Amino acid sequence: MAFLHINHPLAFIFGMCGNLSSFLVYLAPLPTFYRVYRKKSTEGFQSIPYVVALFSAMLWIYYATVKGNTVLLITINSFGCFIELIYISMYIHYAPRKEKIFTAKMMFLVNILLFGLIVVSTMLFTKGEGRATVLGWICVAFAVSVFVAPLSIMKRVIQTKSVEFMPFYLSLFLTLSALSWFAYGLVKLDKYVALPNVLGFLFGMAQMILYMIYKGEKKIIQEEKLADHIVSIIIPEGEGQGEATVKGKPDDNNNNMGRNVTQEEVEMSQNAV
Repeated sequence: MAFLHINHPLAFIFGMCGNLSSFLVYLAPLPTFYRVYRKKSTEGFQSIPYVVALFSAMLWIYYATVKGNTVLLITINSFGCFIELIYISMYIHYAPRKEKIFTAKMMFLVNILLFGLIVVSTMLFTKGEGRATVLGWICVAFAVSVFVAPLSIMKRVIQTKSVEFMPFYLSLFLTLSALSWFAYGLVKLDKYVALPNVLGFLFGMAQMILYMIYKGEKKIIQEEKLADHIVSIIIPEGEGQGEATVKGKPDDNNNNMGRNVTQEEVEMSQNAV
C-alpha cells in the first residue's frame, strides 16, 4: 500500500510530532529538580524513574542504529539520555548518602551491566534482521512494563480521590507522544514502535479521564476534614462576648477548650490538610 510505504512523508510528520511531545515529556520533571536545587534536598523523591528513563532511551538508540533509517528515533532519545543524565547527576549531588549509593548501584546494574549484556549478547548471537527483531521485542517488553507502571498512580488517585500525584499536562504529553509514535510506527511498518504505544495511548487517556473525574474532589475533602476539627463555643456573659472558634474534634474537651483561634490559623489548618 502506498500509504504505508516506508519513505512516506507522513512518517516524517508523525516522527516530528513524536519528537516534540517526547521533548515536553522529558522536560516535565524540571519543576521537581528546580525545587531540589532550591532546597538543596531531594525530599524523598526517588531516582528509579530517571534511571529507567535513561535505560529506555539507550535501548531505543541501540535499536534505531541497528534498524537503520530511523534518524527521528535517534534524535529524541539522544536528548533523552542527555537530560536524564542531568537529572540523575543532580539527584546524586543532593540526595542523602544512602540514596546516593542506591542510585549508583542502580545505574551500574541497569545502565551498564544489563545494557552491556544486551549489546554483547545481540552482537554475538544475532545478525542482520534477526538482531533488529530481537532488539525490537526487548524494546516492546520494556516499554510495556514502563507504560504499566502508572497503574499504581491511578490506583492512588482513586483511593485518595486526589489528582495531586498525577499532573494533567504530563498525562496529556504522554498521550500525545504515544499517539504520535504509534502513527509513526504504523507508517514506517515498524510494529516494535507501534505496538507498545497502543498501550501508552490507552493508559494516557485513562489518566486524563481520572483527572477530569477527581480534579474537584481535593478541595471538598479538605473542607470536610476542616469542618470535623472546628467547633464553636458560646462564651458565657461576664467572661467575654460573642462566639469563639477552636480547633479540635467536637468531642475533644481536654486541651482545646477556651482557646481562641484566629482566621489565619483556620486557613493554615485548611492548607495543611
